Amino acid sequence: MVQRGVEIDLRLRAGLPNDTFVAEALGNLAGFELARRRGEPLAWQVVRVELGARHQFRLVVRHPERRLDLGFTHELRAVLRVLSALSVERLRARLAEAEAQGLRRVPLRHLKEAVDYWHDDFWNWIG
Repeated sequence: MVQRGVEIDLRLRAGLPNDTFVAEALGNLAGFELARRRGEPLAWQVVRVELGARHQFRLVVRHPERRLDLGFTHELRAVLRVLSALSVERLRARLAEAEAQGLRRVPLRHLKEAVDYWHDDFWNWIG
């Protein structure tokens, strides 16, 4: 039985040039770094979610054989915090270093979702 993984939104700055590369690099580096730190195999996907005219990115990480422990999400967020502080050039260099150390990049996956207007922030403002 495949266990569900941890899903984290990758919130990139609006208007960021080449946001697809940045999201893919962040997701791959985070999965690779965390697998090395923990000394266990991890599987991950970076997903570009199309929401009408907009899009967002998500990182999904799971262990292929068991459930992840409670501290996993905290560790993943910490790794992403460090990586997100890097410039695009440094991120590119870090990705090349990781590939030289054995990272097999997981290609970006595309997914379309219908916009759910009932969970839109508009309803929170009405109060």
